[in-house]
Amino acid sequence: MVARMQSSTNPIVHALDSAGYRLTAPRRAVATLIAEHDGHFTASELEAVARSRRLGISRATLFRALDLLTELRVVERLDLPSGEHAYVPCAPAHHHHVICSRCGRAADVEDSGVAEAVAEISRRSGYRIESHRLELFGLCRHCQAKTTPDA
Repeated sequence: MVARMQSSTNPIVHALDSAGYRLTAPRRAVATLIAEHDGHFTASELEAVARSRRLGISRATLFRALDLLTELRVVERLDLPSGEHAYVPCAPAHHHHVICSRCGRAADVEDSGVAEAVAEISRRSGYRIESHRLELFGLCRHCQAKTTPDA
């Protein structure tokens, strides 16, 4: 009964449960750590929090969980402008991301015409486009408000 209640409140636990995966303690812990983040996170950040809380999650277990969650499309891996990789929780439906380059907040955004551009690229290039992703980086409203112009 507890698993069902938790799965309804945590979309990651719900996705694991719906896909038929065992809801192990490490997977639940990773799901909770991800749910607590506002914006993108790195595997190292999750590992540090798990270590500080003495959750007993190994680095290998963490990466396996992130790979599984990426496969289930409830977490997406981002390639940051710095060259680092980060993750962001997201809805399984196709979408794109806007990411604050200062604080790391991330938001899902709808297509906004990208599908038409991809179709045109496919037509012109002769390629059958199987997938695409778009990540836009800039300053969120919160960070813009904190920014003062240099005099």
